[in-house]
Amino acid sequence: MTTVRTPARSGAAHRLADLAEDALGGPLPVRLRAWDGSETGPADAPVVVVRSRRALRRLLWQPGELGLAQAYVTGELDVEGDPAEALRALWAAARERGLHAPRLSPTDWARAFSEAVRLGAVGPRPPAPASQARLRGGLHSRARDRAAISHHYDLSNDFYRLLLDDTMAYSCGYWTGEEPAVTPADAQRAKLELICRKLGLVPGARLLDIGCGWGSLTLYAAQRHEVRVTAVTLSRQQAAHVREQVRERRLEDRVEVVCQDYRDITGSAYDAVATVEMGEHVGDAEYPAFAAALHRLVRPHGRVLVQQMSRGANAPGGGAFIEAYIAPDMHMRPMGETLGLLEAAGLEVRAVESLREHYVRTIDAWHRTLEEHWAEFVRMVGEETARVWRLYLVGGALAFAERRMGVDQFLAVRPGTAGGSGMTGAEAAGWYRSLGER
Repeated sequence: MTTVRTPARSGAAHRLADLAEDALGGPLPVRLRAWDGSETGPADAPVVVVRSRRALRRLLWQPGELGLAQAYVTGELDVEGDPAEALRALWAAARERGLHAPRLSPTDWARAFSEAVRLGAVGPRPPAPASQARLRGGLHSRARDRAAISHHYDLSNDFYRLLLDDTMAYSCGYWTGEEPAVTPADAQRAKLELICRKLGLVPGARLLDIGCGWGSLTLYAAQRHEVRVTAVTLSRQQAAHVREQVRERRLEDRVEVVCQDYRDITGSAYDAVATVEMGEHVGDAEYPAFAAALHRLVRPHGRVLVQQMSRGANAPGGGAFIEAYIAPDMHMRPMGETLGLLEAAGLEVRAVESLREHYVRTIDAWHRTLEEHWAEFVRMVGEETARVWRLYLVGGALAFAERRMGVDQFLAVRPGTAGGSGMTGAEAAGWYRSLGER
């Protein structure tokens, strides 16, 4: 890259770049434009615009990912063009040049403060944006978990109806071909059918759907496979939507919707239990009890399908931005650790399938919808929340593409007293036959 600097070396952009390069341990992979019009950095790189001194003040008080996210969602910091390009450049530089999160010594802090004074950015700590989660109570108490789920999932049913396809499935789809021949809704229906096949659902079987979302699996299994479903969610808005769909589709005799914590489920002997991208919200210390509940709730020879996101051992959460704005108290772990926890609970894991690349395509589809209907989303939830979602979707797709995050389907059984699984070795061959056909 060719680096171009403006003649005014005293411009705010140059001072900011010098501070950032010292903190990160290498040259910036993006071009900076400051509020005074000064610019510096590679001429052909994505342009990061620092619109306000307030953005710098946030970074002084909150260095790193969270401070940058706060500045972005408030509009104090912006990106010209595609935000994904800027994030991709930053992550590539971190890998190739060894850039690291800011680690400031007392001398570095003194210099940063001196520069901030000259730039007119010193002042009281800016308040956190309104869209940032504010949870109280003990970690993973019932009340706190309910608040954490409400923060994200009770945003607005209309918001999710516009963002998602007509299945209202807010989880990784299963892509059986390329767009436009295969649509996002097709990918979601293929995922739902794959789950039903792996669970071996037959008419009249009893399915427990823990963390049912807006009912995509519940409604599909009840209609297509004629099973009886108990759908459980902590979100009141989700429960209301599923009940409405149950009435419209005349499925009252097959579907029961319960708004409660998974720890309060009292049933047992279900033929199958599914939990799709809910286990990330359970918590690290609580996951063994969650896995034990899956074992308790399913009958011997019954099946359990867990679809769950994973992350490396050194980054068990979703990151500072995700945990502050999207999924508070989230905990992800490496795929192998989840497998071990399921086995420790007495379940026998029979199949594991990674859907990582499928999630890149799923999130990209949601992001396209967000951008295509940007003005409508802004009218619905406000620009700050819309910017939160833009950053979330752009960053999420990139994390899955670069293998910093994964998502996996675990199929497990509760063995019988003599050790039998009730499964045949040849069964798996039929899971994918004609999958995705309409």
